[in-house]
Amino acid sequence: MSGTLLPGIEARALRTSRYTANVLERPAEGEPTRTVLFVHGNVSSSLFWQPLMLSLPAGVRALAVDLRGFGDSETLPVDGSRGVRDFSDDVAAVVDELGLGASHIVGWSLGGGVVMQLLLDRPDLVASLTLVSTVSPYGFGGTAADGSLLNADASGTGGGGANPDFVARLAAGDTSEESPTSPRAVYRSSYVAPGFVSEYEDLWVESMLSTATGPDNYPGDAGPSEHWPGFGPGTRGVLNTLAPTYFNTAGIVDAPAKPPILWIHGAVDAIVGDASFFDLNQLGAAGVIPGWPGEEVAPPQPMLAQTREVLARYAEAGGATREVVFEDCGHSPHIEKPDEFRAELLAWIS
Repeated sequence: MSGTLLPGIEARALRTSRYTANVLERPAEGEPTRTVLFVHGNVSSSLFWQPLMLSLPAGVRALAVDLRGFGDSETLPVDGSRGVRDFSDDVAAVVDELGLGASHIVGWSLGGGVVMQLLLDRPDLVASLTLVSTVSPYGFGGTAADGSLLNADASGTGGGGANPDFVARLAAGDTSEESPTSPRAVYRSSYVAPGFVSEYEDLWVESMLSTATGPDNYPGDAGPSEHWPGFGPGTRGVLNTLAPTYFNTAGIVDAPAKPPILWIHGAVDAIVGDASFFDLNQLGAAGVIPGWPGEEVAPPQPMLAQTREVLARYAEAGGATREVVFEDCGHSPHIEKPDEFRAELLAWIS
């Protein structure tokens, strides 16, 4: 175990049918009243969940899993052409190996996409879903408001969209703050709202630096495109799992099983929004990337509007949903607004 554990958290290396998973646990006192499994987001790990896990009532069994290539889990190739199924199948293998059965599943950012896919493929494992600053059901970038592809190549999405200096600094284990592309600076500018200060910042940076880098992991590879900005998704690695050519979880609307879904996000999220500066079309519209072909050809993805519309249809089809927006909060409500987050989560899963 290389990650820093807070007192009260236990870690184990769990061999499953798919990979060796690092699993954190805050055990319940006595027989658990509820079991909650937390799934982290991109460029992070289960370490981000520890303070929340420790703050839950004693009767709750709280677990958090590291996805492949993150934290202390085994680094295996990620097949981007399967969408997030390498990740969701891994989570299912962990739940099966632990014998958890239907649990309350919480997914943050990329993890939100993973747990939506889990609902589609293994509904027997899901008692409820909590989506935290989740990726849109239509993936990241390259789609119109209705979720349709802007072009067949899904140009500007996938592994080619990562900042190469950020990737290099991740690989080098950079803990500095001088460069705007250092993991610490990216955490401060994008993971949380401006000005947010945490006693655990070094732990969050440690978590980010646990990310395995390369074409088979983060960020992945890229493919050619005849459309601006000249590349499209590849087939390998993390960012390609969210390319809209491979990822679409809007099918939850028609899924026979409809566990309740809670959606929590921050009002000033820099990563997932209707005008995200992690969306290359938004960067083009802002003049950051030259040659943008214009709003009619390459509009920014309305990520929040897409999620809201899919969840509205999910509710119309019989599933219970709730949207919660925290003001003065960025991409990480569970660490920025821990008391409010915990209250919403416990009310939902009770």
